[in-house]
Amino acid sequence: MTLLRRPPLQLALLLVAVLFAVAVLGLGLVRAAFYEPPSATSVADNGVAAVQAPVPSVAGRCGTQEATAPRELRGMWLTTVYNIDFPSKQGLSQEKVKAEYLKWVDLAVARRHNAIFVHVRPSGDAFWPSEYAPWSNWLTGRLDGSDPGWDPMAFMVDEAHQRNLEFHAWFNPYRGTQPAPSGAGADLTKLPADHALRTHPEWRIAYPTGKNSRLYFDPGVPEARRFVEDAMLEAVRKYDIDGVHFDDFFYPYPEKGEDFPDDASFAKYGAGKSRADWRRENVNLLVREMQQRIAEIKPWVKYGISPFGIWRNGGEGSDTKGLESYDTIYADTRKWVREGWLDYIVPQLYWTIGFDKADYAKVLPWWAKTVKGTSVQLYIGMADYRVGEKGDWSDPAELDRQMAMNDKFGVQGQVHFSAKQVRSDRLGSVSRYQKAHYATPALQPRMERLPVAAPPAPRITGVGRGEKGETILATAATEGVSWALYRTGESRATLVATGRAGAAVVDPAPPSGPVSYCLSGLDRSGNEGPLSEAFTTGPS
Repeated sequence: MTLLRRPPLQLALLLVAVLFAVAVLGLGLVRAAFYEPPSATSVADNGVAAVQAPVPSVAGRCGTQEATAPRELRGMWLTTVYNIDFPSKQGLSQEKVKAEYLKWVDLAVARRHNAIFVHVRPSGDAFWPSEYAPWSNWLTGRLDGSDPGWDPMAFMVDEAHQRNLEFHAWFNPYRGTQPAPSGAGADLTKLPADHALRTHPEWRIAYPTGKNSRLYFDPGVPEARRFVEDAMLEAVRKYDIDGVHFDDFFYPYPEKGEDFPDDASFAKYGAGKSRADWRRENVNLLVREMQQRIAEIKPWVKYGISPFGIWRNGGEGSDTKGLESYDTIYADTRKWVREGWLDYIVPQLYWTIGFDKADYAKVLPWWAKTVKGTSVQLYIGMADYRVGEKGDWSDPAELDRQMAMNDKFGVQGQVHFSAKQVRSDRLGSVSRYQKAHYATPALQPRMERLPVAAPPAPRITGVGRGEKGETILATAATEGVSWALYRTGESRATLVATGRAGAAVVDPAPPSGPVSYCLSGLDRSGNEGPLSEAFTTGPS
């Protein structure tokens, strides 16, 4: 990361804290640690016109009322590396791992999320039986690739779908190990004998030197790039995932005084380019090839990346003074959007409104402008993990204000880092933004690229009451992958529940007195079919 100017003592203390975090977490949680919280300032005019808060999509008419539903991706990252979120410990039994996961997906439902992003390849390993990668030690507690005897990926995808949550499989492409002692570090003897980084030394780079060393697949070697693509695409082929997701780890964040030692591959494949341009093109190739190959295998699977929040500072970049992904980690994120190589992008805007080095109110409009006119949807990575820090993060309303700003700039969703913070609800911040922004269910945003197979209108045949006072609707066979239930109100019919096809159609909190319901079916791309005829309940 780029160090910003601080007093010497502050800087020394900060470096100690950051080195500890890198050694312990190894996940980039310190991306924002170089940015001290700002004093409260007003939001500046950035020369980008804000749009009005998104108008709910119109599904049709339910009786005499227009039926509307918000369309917004709402998700959280479920982090497995270093057992940050899940599983809580290495080497847990199958029963305990399953029980923990069910609590996470139930939490997602309770917080009215509609997607979960699960870390299934944190460092050259796998949370599924793979021909390309060893079993993750964050699951098994072993570095030797021991088989746990069951398939966590199949279970996780199925349970997410039962709750009508999209499952986005989150991969780190090039990391091969994590630092010792929790990971193998650069010690090859701790890896299985058939590990690709043992059998292909020409693919292997150790970085940095010392106790924080990791092994990487060299992004500059075409065969290594193809291998990591194959390893990730194996999951696309084998499982009914809804999305392929990367975060910001391509070339590693730099270590002071050390450059990534890729001299051999640069000499062989550099083709006269500068090293920086060559590295950027290596990352571009991975991003573009993954898009093409996913579409060939399963064209309905979404593809997105969550990069560091700053592309470049000044000029055509944002009005910021921080680390630049373009120059520091060779991620030309703007190019990916302009070329349409992604379905969605989730920049990590882990700073407060008014922060002088990276002001949320300045970075967000830059991203909104960047995606404008493209087919790429903009979601924002939200810093739930920073709530409670000193300064502006001590205000529980900060995330609420940021999400209100997201609405004004037409953002189509949020992903929250991470699941543990969503559960802990620090300072009541999660409950606050849920009430303001996630008060009702939401359908997924439509993507024009995805296949369309909107189902015909279903039919409601009767209603009943459950033990907790909920309304249970009887329906004729409903086609499609999921359903959406609308209920009439004072002026319009609104979305009150969603579910997977085959699940009971339930209004969990019906009002007293007669109302009318309408039901629709949706395909796996979020395309909604016509509404059923309105079914009116009798007096309560």
